[in-house]
Amino acid sequence: MASFQWKGVFPALLTPFDADDQVDLAMYDKNLDAQVEAGIHGIIIGGSLGEASTLSLEEKELLVRFSVKKLAGKLPVIMNIAEGSTREAIQQAIFAKEWGADGIMLLPPMRYKADDREVVEFFKAVAANTELPIMIYNNPVDYKIDVTLDMFEELSSIPHINAIKESTRDVTNITRLKNRFGDRYAVLCGVDPLTIEELALGADGLVAGLVDAFPKETVVMYTLVKEGKLAEAIKIYRWFMPLLELDIHPKLVQYIKLAAAQTGIGTEHVRAPRLPLVGEERERILKVINDGIATRPVR
Repeated sequence: MASFQWKGVFPALLTPFDADDQVDLAMYDKNLDAQVEAGIHGIIIGGSLGEASTLSLEEKELLVRFSVKKLAGKLPVIMNIAEGSTREAIQQAIFAKEWGADGIMLLPPMRYKADDREVVEFFKAVAANTELPIMIYNNPVDYKIDVTLDMFEELSSIPHINAIKESTRDVTNITRLKNRFGDRYAVLCGVDPLTIEELALGADGLVAGLVDAFPKETVVMYTLVKEGKLAEAIKIYRWFMPLLELDIHPKLVQYIKLAAAQTGIGTEHVRAPRLPLVGEERERILKVINDGIATRPVR
């Protein structure tokens, strides 16, 4: 895909595993079919929900190459990079291009709380080694580094750093970004329970989690907001909220995998050190999911 827009619904795809802890490519394929049928606008591989920290390089390559071949240029394939060293992040960016990815989602350095100068230099170094479009993932709540407006100003001279996954959980940041940069950066909401608020304030799209289990509802909700049909979108949003809140828990992978399993497009298997849900917690989350399925507005 020669070019694409950072607009619309981009699922942060799960990585399904089988009972033997191998990538379940058949289930991945089934989920991807459901996403495409629902009308998503691109996919993100190997993010937090994709259990990036436990994937081998070979598994990441498998998922990217499989997706590129299957989608055949019809939708952009974005590869997440979450590395602890600049050298490894650069190598992953080179691999992303080799494997056929159309873009990169890039986190600040992992496992080290870099200062502002170090973070900016990290992003610049990766960008200097790829021509692929880059979306900076800004999630100071979970990853303890805040990419500030001044830092985005420093990066604005690099044309292919052109999108932001906005996960600060501060909805006013959408307005600050738009006031400061206009359309220089596409801004995508990265927090499911803030979907309507951030879209209404001008977010260009979503990097979504519960879309992995409920793709149709997610796409319909996004489309309604962009068509100005806010009241209709809010009806879906109110139904969706108990499910969307599963996205902001430390066990979001287990919760959303359970949801995808219940809707028939995923498995519960997670990779250690994560463990499957058990006991009261599993029953509580299962009730949230099954209550949502029983009353889902889009089928």
